Amino acid sequence: MFIIALPLLIIVHFLSLKYTRRKALNFANFEIIERITGKKLMSKNISLLLLRFVILSFLILAAAGTTYWYTGKGSSFDYVLLIDGSVSMLASDYEPDRISAAKEAALEFVNYFPGQVKIAVATFTGTTFVKQKLTSDKSDIRKAINQIGIEEIGGTAIGDAMVTASNLLFEKKEGNVLILLTDGQSNVGLNPESAIPYLNDKKILVNTIGIGTPMGASFVEGSDIVSKLNEDTLKMIAIETGGKYFRAEDPAKLKNAFNEIAQSKTKRLSKDLTIAFMLIGLTLLLLEWSLMNTKYRSLP
Repeated sequence: MFIIALPLLIIVHFLSLKYTRRKALNFANFEIIERITGKKLMSKNISLLLLRFVILSFLILAAAGTTYWYTGKGSSFDYVLLIDGSVSMLASDYEPDRISAAKEAALEFVNYFPGQVKIAVATFTGTTFVKQKLTSDKSDIRKAINQIGIEEIGGTAIGDAMVTASNLLFEKKEGNVLILLTDGQSNVGLNPESAIPYLNDKKILVNTIGIGTPMGASFVEGSDIVSKLNEDTLKMIAIETGGKYFRAEDPAKLKNAFNEIAQSKTKRLSKDLTIAFMLIGLTLLLLEWSLMNTKYRSLP
């Protein structure tokens, strides 16, 4: 809404110039003076307009609470394993199926950490199922992973699952890593793209793992219904949250993806630019006031 002020500033500037010129012509014939001197006496003050434009832009950005998101190094992390539990995970492009391969790789991920680490486990279909809240007890984490199965509720709600995991499973203000493993075919609930601002506000970095092959495979015996890997959604989620996308076309690549995530020290960070933009805007405002009382004193 504030952005409307920018074109209004330009309109007001030139209307003000037009009014000032008309008023000045009542007292002097500027056109004749300009011909004699060869100088244009009534400037359009483009430099002043640009300065005002920049000032207003910084003040608008400050009022909007602009935040700069970036990734940085960290040493302490909490993880949530968010694994697709929809029927498409029974596809046979993995041996014996996708969900079994996902569970095996997730167990290796837990075993990778020699010391304590907090991990939570959840699955999702059209809704989200919390299997294990954040804990450092690896026996409880392994038990939760082993008990993962196909859920009866239909659909795949990736956006809803990420928001639910953010609300229920993470405890810290930063250093939170969500590992999303799915075929990427979100078809119900909140659009995954709409969940990105919420994840960023929570400083949650999302690494996505695409399980399956682009060619796909059948997941219902005797049916020609094929589940294919939808990479675009998973790439978008990873990029927008500072994470990384992994294409796991076979069990070996799936395990490598988990191992790389375990070794990564990248976390999601943010910097509030409100005060910085406000100070820049006010400094330039003082500069404009100075110019209006010196160089542009006689101009509008």
